[in-house]
Amino acid sequence: MTEAVPVTIYHNPTCGTSRNTLALIRNAGVEPTVIEYLKTPPDRATLIDLLRRMGMHPRQLLREKGTPYAELGLAADHWTDDQLIDQMLAHPILINRPIVVTPWGVKLCRPSETVLEILPLPQIGEFLHFYLSLSSSEIVTKVGYVPLKPSALTAQTTRLDEGIKGSILGGHGAVIGVKSDWFRPDDPEKVRAQLVQ
Repeated sequence: MTEAVPVTIYHNPTCGTSRNTLALIRNAGVEPTVIEYLKTPPDRATLIDLLRRMGMHPRQLLREKGTPYAELGLAADHWTDDQLIDQMLAHPILINRPIVVTPWGVKLCRPSETVLEILPLPQIGEFLHFYLSLSSSEIVTKVGYVPLKPSALTAQTTRLDEGIKGSILGGHGAVIGVKSDWFRPDDPEKVRAQLVQ
């Protein structure tokens, strides 16, 4: 994981969009600070700061579906920004989610892919799908690695697709393959047969 990149997500684990956003953050090799905001809502100063940094007015952050929005009559024009903030603090479910804070910005990440605008790091999954799909001759030519044998490829692709958190590279080349220039092979197929069993 890329622990050096500070990322915070205001998360609702029951929300598919929030879960997908969290998965994209982790897929970039980052383990974020996860704040389940329904259990630990932001205080007033934090909420105001998040709104400011997102360039949003409180009304734009209000969630209608599955909230007391209609019951409270929040669609009415008479509510001031301060009053809407009061309602969000009293009923955190009114705060739309997920909100993500990174060194590159703060956004309400709906749809989930919005997080990529403020997290310009490579997606591990994209690279691994590319990497795992290449033939041995292609992979040695293109990226200098020897690919997995078919059974290991299937197992690793399944692990990747199941969303195992963290980098499955894990610092061990044999999990994914072996960097061929470590060995300068004359016959990449022979190295592949010996090293990625």
